[in-house]
Amino acid sequence: ANGAAYRVAPTVLWELGADVIPIGVEPDGFNINAGCGSTDPDAMRREVVAQGADIGIALDGDADRLVMCDEKGALIDGDQVMALVAEHFHRHGQLTGGGVVATLMSNLGLERHLETMGLRLVRTQVGDRYVVERMRADGYTLGGEQSGHIILTDHATTGDGLVAALQALAVLRERDEPVSVAGRRFVPLPQSLKSVPCAGADILASAAVAGAISNAETRLGRIGRILVRMSGTEPKARVMAEGEDPLLVARVVEDVAGVIEGQVSP
Repeated sequence: ANGAAYRVAPTVLWELGADVIPIGVEPDGFNINAGCGSTDPDAMRREVVAQGADIGIALDGDADRLVMCDEKGALIDGDQVMALVAEHFHRHGQLTGGGVVATLMSNLGLERHLETMGLRLVRTQVGDRYVVERMRADGYTLGGEQSGHIILTDHATTGDGLVAALQALAVLRERDEPVSVAGRRFVPLPQSLKSVPCAGADILASAAVAGAISNAETRLGRIGRILVRMSGTEPKARVMAEGEDPLLVARVVEDVAGVIEGQVSP
């Protein structure tokens, strides 16, 4: 991502024996995360397909986030990485805490997948610091965020994209399957997210917004869920929903976002 790991990541992978095709490794002080890296992984996906590579690995500018793609260019997000590593740790008796710590944003598909192995998904507020706090408090080995913060407490005290990539590669090598098979551990439920410019949390506490959220919960039923929160980084409300019907999920998000917009600009 023309950032912190522009030199060390390709070097480490090359020293481990990989044929590395580096992109986003020409920082000029202004182009960090610009059209590259985990926050904009399309360039990686295109290059993997064009080069016939086995896997794509993208970090963000400060190198604490990781997303990958398979040999077909399909994205592998933090939820899939956590599922992949969790299975491996569980199989080898390395998964402490009886599950994985993630945030409210992680897909329900991950939670269901872990349940099939007798594991639980413990959710925290959005933000890797909340994940780390819960992991430290209750002794979990693995945690992270859908966006790619992966915390492996046996190796680091915070998220480290390169360390997470190396752990994922170790698991993939052991499985000896195409990344499109091994890296797709569960089918995610349809999920939709929209950001709405919003001055403050008081708008989200209004009767109109609360009613819209309640209506959305009823429409989604027991299978789905909706999450409305203020962004921790910018003055925007995040509206996320997921469920089994992608059209319903998208409509619910648009409806709730529309009510919030109405409160902002009556």
